[in-house]
Amino acid sequence: MVTSDQRRRQLAREKYERQQKRRAEARQKARRRMAVIGAAVAVVVATLVGLIVGGVFDKDKKDQAADPSANPSASPTPKQSPSPEMAIDQKAKYTFALKTSAGDVNFTMHAAKTPQTVNSFKSLADKGYFDNTKCHRLTSGGIFVLQCGDPEGTGMGGPGYNIPDENLDALGRPNDQGKVVYPAGTVAMANTGKPGSGGSQFFLVYKDSPLPPSYTPFGKIDAAGMKVLEDIAKAGTADGGQDGAPKNEVKIEKGTVTQN
Repeated sequence: MVTSDQRRRQLAREKYERQQKRRAEARQKARRRMAVIGAAVAVVVATLVGLIVGGVFDKDKKDQAADPSANPSASPTPKQSPSPEMAIDQKAKYTFALKTSAGDVNFTMHAAKTPQTVNSFKSLADKGYFDNTKCHRLTSGGIFVLQCGDPEGTGMGGPGYNIPDENLDALGRPNDQGKVVYPAGTVAMANTGKPGSGGSQFFLVYKDSPLPPSYTPFGKIDAAGMKVLEDIAKAGTADGGQDGAPKNEVKIEKGTVTQN
């Protein structure tokens, strides 16, 4: 016969066993929850690592690197229309005279070195193409140029045709970074970065600038024009950045090409 004392001990033991069982079950549930949470965290971490390695969070940086801030760039290839027929003396020198709101900028062009480029600019200027257009871009970080020649004033305009690259070896062999120095006073064609994609946009170099030898150098600015260009550069950009519209608007009031 079970005594009352034995019965109390039995009940206490059963109670203890139930408590231990509940605690074991609670620990097991906690471990399962932690395993699920850990797996979820691992997925999130793996996803974040993948995004970082894949460069998603570097979008702004990549966009900036791809942006023409690193190299003067014109619009995408425009709808094609016939390029002008050759109508210049390919042995002569020509002067492109830009009467701008900031002062006169003149530069000499050698048709023997860049006949297609000079012929195109002569044809466009004779039609008044450059008249009342803005120089839409000034850079002062890494490269030092004023970019003009877009009738839309946005960097996206062009004449409706492309001209071939010319004279690309004039500035010497590229360095280890694939660049050459475009000396101050150089005038060169802007393009999309693709061969033969020049149109009407060009850039005027006011300080030595390292760039890939992908932009046709076709002109040399005179001393008076360099002074005007340097004054434009000193004023900076409209937003104070290193690449943007000039702070003081620069408008080409008249562009004229004449044979020397």
